[in-house]
Amino acid sequence: MKRFKLAIVLATCSLIAATCSKKDALFANNSGGNSAAYNRSVGASAKELLSANPYTALSVEIVYMPGYAPQPAALDHLRQFLINRLNKPAGITITTRAIPDTASQLNLDQVAHIENKDRSAFNTGTQMSLYILYAGSSYTEPNTLGISYRNSSAALFEKTIYAHSGGFGQVTRAVLEATVLEHEVGHLMGLVDLGSPMQTTHKDAQHGNHCNNNQCLMYYATETTDFFSALPGGSIPVPDANCLADLRANGGK
Repeated sequence: MKRFKLAIVLATCSLIAATCSKKDALFANNSGGNSAAYNRSVGASAKELLSANPYTALSVEIVYMPGYAPQPAALDHLRQFLINRLNKPAGITITTRAIPDTASQLNLDQVAHIENKDRSAFNTGTQMSLYILYAGSSYTEPNTLGISYRNSSAALFEKTIYAHSGGFGQVTRAVLEATVLEHEVGHLMGLVDLGSPMQTTHKDAQHGNHCNNNQCLMYYATETTDFFSALPGGSIPVPDANCLADLRANGGK
């Protein structure tokens, strides 16, 4: 059975093309410096993302390659997901913009290089930022749908998503995109056991940082073809009670 993956990549400086010694030159558009703030491991900024301290607002920058603009319904669902889970009284904004196309297949270093070159939203004052790439490419593990690879960064591989959504017997593209988006953002929020401590043990020891509840957004079956058949009525999974308890205990809703 083929596996379709939503992956977590715990990035270190050795995985990324730039080195920590050049932290303030890592991102070409980061005039404010302190690039190390965006080059930490997945989940390292969970409390900052979930709580209102020190950031009361959130900016989500989504960049996409030609022909792969985000589905409006998926963005609407992501916005509501963030509103429901984050304490950001000053608001949440999502912006999208196109960037040039790239290779038909990307590895982690290439994904990080695109962010280093094109990311333009950074933490300013009391506003935190996330960066999400919609790549018109597949990943080097060709059945991977998305990855979260830094503390405020994730990528979706739209070439693979398009191949497995919107057709006869498949989930809609908007449902699949929203599910991948929210699963990866869930990891940035520290789920499961990545930066939001578990209030009750619910980590699936056999499948890494995923929930042991097969009805949860963070269940490991999002990595297999069973994921598609597990969407009742084509609905988008939600975090279960244990995942919600972890988020609330770490500053979220």
